[in-house]
Amino acid sequence: MINKIWCFFIIISVIFSCINGNMKTLNESVFLSINDTTKMVINLFGSMCFWCGIMAIISETSLQDKLKKIIHPLNQIIFKKLDKKSKAYEHITINIVTNMLGIGNAATPAGLKAVEELEKENPHTDKLSDEMILFIAINTASLQIIPTNVIAIRNSLNSQNPSGIIVAVWFVSIMTFLSVIFLAKLYLKIRRN
Repeated sequence: MINKIWCFFIIISVIFSCINGNMKTLNESVFLSINDTTKMVINLFGSMCFWCGIMAIISETSLQDKLKKIIHPLNQIIFKKLDKKSKAYEHITINIVTNMLGIGNAATPAGLKAVEELEKENPHTDKLSDEMILFIAINTASLQIIPTNVIAIRNSLNSQNPSGIIVAVWFVSIMTFLSVIFLAKLYLKIRRN
């Protein structure tokens, strides 16, 4: 659906440019946006590679256990039924920590592995388990303390204060996270009845 909407906008833009005689402006803006997008992707790529590497190192060291202890109280409230020594719990912890650091792209591999492990523990293969629903909801909400990707984007666009959005991100992120947990738990309660 989104592809059709974008195609519609592009076609309408080209038609209006032809009618108004602004094809030169349209061409210039297309190539300028391609150039800007390429620069931004290169900047983000470096940041993503760095943080993916850091998370790979963390997952192979004792720091992972320390992070588990920090996240443990939160996970204990959210994932009451989940075995704290399971692989799914480890991947969920890495995913949440990575999202908290604002590097959602680096969180994706841990998230996929967590869902795979949760699927192995799911007795009903025809529907999602409670833990899977909660994890997917939490992963989508993405509690962030350091919005690394957003700061990297703002920095690549020459923002005067790239980290000036941190307080707003904290507020929105915490409110979204709490709302998602509440709604997911409410849904699960309704589903059980």
